[in-house]
Amino acid sequence: MDSNEHEPAEGAAPPPPRTPGIAGLSAPYRVVTALALGVIAVAACTHLALVFLHVAPSNTLSKQHAKTVDGWVYPEFEQNWKLFAPNPLQQNIAVEVRAEVRTGYGEVVTTPWHDLSAEDGEAIRHSLLPSHTRQNELRRAWDFFTGSHDEDNKPSGERGQLSEEYLRRIALNRLPPYPRDGILLRIQLRSATTAVPAPKWSTETTDTQTYYRELPWWTV
Repeated sequence: MDSNEHEPAEGAAPPPPRTPGIAGLSAPYRVVTALALGVIAVAACTHLALVFLHVAPSNTLSKQHAKTVDGWVYPEFEQNWKLFAPNPLQQNIAVEVRAEVRTGYGEVVTTPWHDLSAEDGEAIRHSLLPSHTRQNELRRAWDFFTGSHDEDNKPSGERGQLSEEYLRRIALNRLPPYPRDGILLRIQLRSATTAVPAPKWSTETTDTQTYYRELPWWTV
């Protein structure tokens, strides 16, 4: 076969260069791409507007649309500024979970407590690009729960019920392995709170004993 068979004839004009980017697509694909980018832009602007109304000082607009703003922001996009508050957190709070499982032999067993917070800490320790989810999801979920429940773990309003569902979903997704033939019946969560000790140069005395807050068993 002649090696010059597919080469352009001498003197023929070279083919036009391809147009890069969206302009290089056919008309139907350009329309679809433009619509997709438009939807993404509208969604991003709407999200930023709702988050802005949530964190901005109370005003007529935020009060008028409070239900819509709260429904979008809570619980996944809740904002928290405790790092910059006059009294930042001075406690280490670990969230732990255990499960009640029926084995293949019909025996009901309770698993040991599993420290979810320690699992997150191990995942981000010494990491140059720690996961935002590992840093904040569980911690904010627990804050959301405690802020919408009384000391008897009874929910206060719709946000209380929402916080329970959110925390339960996180715990179920992160349960440690249990017997393969077992059936998950219930789960229980608790917090282990330990005060951060005062620095060595301080004369302040700190109670560093660990205090637990156990939630009731939740049926799966």
